[in-house]
Amino acid sequence: MTSYKDIPLTGYRRENGRVGIRNHVLILPVDDISNAAAEGVARLIRGTIALPHPYGRLQFGADLDLTFRTLIGTGRNPNVAAVVVIGIEPNWTNFIVDGIAQTGKPVAGFSIERYGDLKTIEMASRKAKEFVHFASELPRVPVELNEIWVSTKCGESDTTSGLASNPTVGRVFERLEAMGSTLIFGETSEVTGAEDKIAERCVTPAVREKFLQTFQAYQDFINAQDADLMGSQPTQGNIRGGLSTIEEKALGNVEKIGRCTVQSVLEPAEEPSGPGLHFMDSSSAAAEMVTLCCAAGAALHLFTTGQGNIIGNLIEPVIKMSANPLTVQTMSEHIDVDLTGLLRIEINLDQAADKVMEMMARTINGRLTSAEALRHDEFVITKLYRSA
Repeated sequence: MTSYKDIPLTGYRRENGRVGIRNHVLILPVDDISNAAAEGVARLIRGTIALPHPYGRLQFGADLDLTFRTLIGTGRNPNVAAVVVIGIEPNWTNFIVDGIAQTGKPVAGFSIERYGDLKTIEMASRKAKEFVHFASELPRVPVELNEIWVSTKCGESDTTSGLASNPTVGRVFERLEAMGSTLIFGETSEVTGAEDKIAERCVTPAVREKFLQTFQAYQDFINAQDADLMGSQPTQGNIRGGLSTIEEKALGNVEKIGRCTVQSVLEPAEEPSGPGLHFMDSSSAAAEMVTLCCAAGAALHLFTTGQGNIIGNLIEPVIKMSANPLTVQTMSEHIDVDLTGLLRIEINLDQAADKVMEMMARTINGRLTSAEALRHDEFVITKLYRSA
């Protein structure tokens, strides 16, 4: 096996210094009723992608702030070279444009009111074509691994997750932390029962207190709903895979951060302010959480699965790994890294981490992940409460 240390890495260095591993021209709708226009541009102009979504109208307060932060953060992601923003009216459209423009990358906004779909599509398509020409001439340049922000999540976990694939990511994160990388993890509900293990990893008492407050706020919200989460946490797939309680699931979940130190606690879709490991308050739903990580600026995602979660993300490549022999056999088209050798005692944890980091290097250099090849382009905005 080729050592990841022997693979020269290349990527796209953006105007603000961040490093991307993909080079998308994004057509970004501000709201649900602008989806058709955004998709119309993407169908016309080769080399562009649209991200339709169901929200952006009659939201308010923290819910609206989160939607804006998600949209702006997605446009700011270093895997995006340029952005065309389309909204129904100019004020919110310009707000998104201005947030993305802070990176220095090319961005333009169009509003549909007083133009209609057809004229808007025409104007936006001309700008999108210009952006495609710009992006297609950008060169890949040599980059360092620690310049690429990495996030992680687990999905459809089972007993093999906590025993093998999650500890493998933990070992990878330990290595990346030592290099000075920026790392993101989260899944607030899925650390229930292991929150003390995260708290004791926090770098300062202030960070520890913020984490515990964030965790408790989620617990209070769930308790206020008078709801039974069994079947949701753990999921039916988790239960089928041998995890009978959220505590069992959480103890496996926290293995993904190894012995790293938590530097800060982020709001959903909030961009980290420095290197190291950061906990992001986030949904445990796979597509939502990866979307939030992408909006926070992560350029590459490590996703462990036991029973076989299959999601991806259009902007942030998702490397899927599993140590469950049945999943690797029956769902092989979804798995990028086979870690079953750990359970067969054919490889050790460092060798498993080497396999993941070798796949990271290949993905950074352009290899499509299984989720990308299978068109798993999930983009799911987290919504906090009902619209007005």
